[in-house]
Amino acid sequence: MSEQYQAYQIGKNDEGQRCVLTQLDDSDLMEGDVTIRVDYTTINYKDGLALTGRSPVIRKFPLTPGIDFSGRVIDSSHADFKAGDEVILNGFGVGEGHSGGFAQKARVSGDWLVHVPQGLNTRQAMAIGTAGYTAMLSVMALESHGVKPGDGDVLVTGASGGVGSVAVAILSKLGYRVVATTGRMNEKDFLTGLGAADVIDRAGFAERARPLAKELWAAAIDVAGGNTLANVLSQLKYGGAAAICGLAESMNLPTSVAPFILRGISMYGIDSVMAPIAKRKMAWQRLASDLDLTMLDELSFDLDFNELPQAAEDILDGKIRGRAVVKVP
Repeated sequence: MSEQYQAYQIGKNDEGQRCVLTQLDDSDLMEGDVTIRVDYTTINYKDGLALTGRSPVIRKFPLTPGIDFSGRVIDSSHADFKAGDEVILNGFGVGEGHSGGFAQKARVSGDWLVHVPQGLNTRQAMAIGTAGYTAMLSVMALESHGVKPGDGDVLVTGASGGVGSVAVAILSKLGYRVVATTGRMNEKDFLTGLGAADVIDRAGFAERARPLAKELWAAAIDVAGGNTLANVLSQLKYGGAAAICGLAESMNLPTSVAPFILRGISMYGIDSVMAPIAKRKMAWQRLASDLDLTMLDELSFDLDFNELPQAAEDILDGKIRGRAVVKVP
């Protein structure tokens, strides 16, 4: 018997794109071998672009947005999942080309899912969410490069946001001395509470970068791109590395090859959308062990399901601090 459920749905006509909260039924669920009752979702930068239509994120209409969610399996024909399992979904085009987490139910491929690791519940999983999972992938990239706490300061740009705030917390717990940048210096206490040793204004990274600047950072995690990233690269110490996971400032990178060939630095692109399952499982296991879960209350706040459209505007305008966790009714 078909069951109705509540969902946001984005449609498109000659007048443009429009998002409405509506009632759907099981016939509206997309293809997949696992059906999930969604417990929690979040609002990410990409979700903001999708809901507002500021960027052509949605590739198929009509579609339910929401690039991540956690919940419990209702029905499964996938070998790795059974009814009652708690699961996490990040990426794989969900919320872009396949209906996502802004709904009471979702149906997806089991190949896209990860079990909620021991030590986490479904709310904590979304307090971490795609942003925290991306932060951990970034930390893992720096570790694979060989960056150690004794090598020097690690810079985190956009530290007041979802990725940056979790990155600060993880790196601090692992023993790194973290310097955080933000455009909201009123958030200094928040960032030092997460473990940042120092907080600096992002305005210092806005000018066009010189090919080489003073060596300041052993490594960096960057969510900004643009002039910010160009300046960060010019300031990396010899043999340093930057994990690149965002473009909040710009997709452009106005830099030169100088820091790469004269200081031997490396730049790692972090893809959270199509990362293989083995890497995802490792990242989520690391989050369960290497993130101080008592900090999740500082890192996250509750957002009402009905407030998602306004939150989409707010996250694009830089008004959201940390992680917005949405309990799906």
